[in-house]
Amino acid sequence: MPQNHSRIARFGVFELDLSAGELRKNGRKLRLQEQPFQILALLLDRAGDVVTREELRQKLWAADTFVDFDHGLNTAVNKLREVLGDSASSPRYIETLARRGYRFIAPLQKDAQPDSQPAIPTAAALQEADPIALHPELEVPIPRRSLTRGLFALIQVMYLSFYLSALFRLRVVQNIADSFLPAWGATALAGVVMITAGAGIPLRCYLLSAVGFDYQRLDEKLRQMFPFILPLDQLWAIAPFLLMRHIGIGAAFAACAALLYLPFSERTLIRMAYMRDRPRQ
Repeated sequence: MPQNHSRIARFGVFELDLSAGELRKNGRKLRLQEQPFQILALLLDRAGDVVTREELRQKLWAADTFVDFDHGLNTAVNKLREVLGDSASSPRYIETLARRGYRFIAPLQKDAQPDSQPAIPTAAALQEADPIALHPELEVPIPRRSLTRGLFALIQVMYLSFYLSALFRLRVVQNIADSFLPAWGATALAGVVMITAGAGIPLRCYLLSAVGFDYQRLDEKLRQMFPFILPLDQLWAIAPFLLMRHIGIGAAFAACAALLYLPFSERTLIRMAYMRDRPRQ
């Protein structure tokens, strides 16, 4: 079919400017690497049609390039979906046809420019684009998803270590509590530790596996679970005061303050890692 040489393609809240080598969302530039950008440009140029994996290989990978093409293409498409907030299981923009290729399925508007350059931009044009993109809700530069997901996973591992250490050394916890609480209070504290740790272990395992397997609805799930996570984390934030005799009141207070902030940082990390178009309330 004949090539459509439009300069700007619009779909949903996105706008692809081929001449500038930029993808924008609501007028804001998004960070997108060269190969995912070229794949999007080709899919838009053939919107509604299947673009086979072989066509993508011929256009985007040189014949003498020795790479794992399947892995490279899958990685590039996944990065493109991340930027668009799309999902392979329920696509809004890019549909996967198993072992065949991909198809752009969203309604598309194009501004015709007959004298414009070919659809796939050059690397030089991409380098001229502003690499800084801001999160549409948080108004901060968008970090790499590997960083935000990794930090979130480390927080879950930290809480798991807290729970397991407290359960394995429950007698020590009760002895410390006996030093400043009456007998019934120390027993009640030990019971609270057991109950909250028992609830926290499966919670942290779920969150750790969800971010590890890149569950695309984790942002939504965390929002639903946050009213339960917040009081649980705030309760465990006072744990450093059990070690006050060993680390001092200043260190205990500092550790408590940091732990009080952690549940909010968890929510922010997931919002940055799993951006989706949400209707404004």
